[in-house]
Amino acid sequence: MSSSCCSTNARDNDQTRPAAMPPQAGHLLKPRSDDPAECPVMTGRQVVKADAEATGLFRDYEGNRYWFCCAGCGPLFDSDPTRYATLA
Repeated sequence: MSSSCCSTNARDNDQTRPAAMPPQAGHLLKPRSDDPAECPVMTGRQVVKADAEATGLFRDYEGNRYWFCCAGCGPLFDSDPTRYATLA
């Protein structure tokens, strides 16, 4: 088994535990534009927002933005946006 910070062995070894996050690193917890989203059409499929926006795989509906996992999801969303928006 590897001794990475996520392995069981590493958790038992105080020397491999990560240090507490310094206060100046708080900005790392803020949402970013490339945060993942779930596709409202193919539920369970994760989408990187920035990638979807760069390729036009998103729609704005009733003040919310929805990101899609593939080109086929946009037209399906367009056919019944209320249905898919409530699933998201």
